Amino acid sequence: MNQYMLLLHEKPMDAVQVSPAEVKEIVARYKAWAGDLAQRGLMVGGEKLTDEGGRHLRLKAGQVLASDGPYAEAHDVVGGYFIVKADSDAAAEALARTCPHLEGTQWICLLYTSQAGRWCCERPSPPGIFAPRSSGPGPASTC
Repeated sequence: MNQYMLLLHEKPMDAVQVSPAEVKEIVARYKAWAGDLAQRGLMVGGEKLTDEGGRHLRLKAGQVLASDGPYAEAHDVVGGYFIVKADSDAAAEALARTCPHLEGTQWICLLYTSQAGRWCCERPSPPGIFAPRSSGPGPASTC
């Protein structure tokens, strides 16, 4: 079986509008979804990334610059990921379509993580629908 990474994109400002009770309900849906995949032997792993962001590193004029991020004005951030197993690209897409992350204005970037090649997505239109495209062997395209 191949492994696929689901990068969970979201808009930072959307989280501001969610009540603690809604967060609890959302987390329960993610746990149920991941638990079902684990029970079927299809879940490799996954994590929610911190809301505080991380450090951004970039090379400028030969120097590595580090800065905080992401910022509230960011259009989208990667809020977490799952790595799943599937027999084919179509099967991986079918699994991703059942992920609770696709509710609202969030979307998923599906990456093929096998040695044979890479898959990536472009920003969907409308949000929530991802459009995988082959980027050929080698490093994955930027999502």
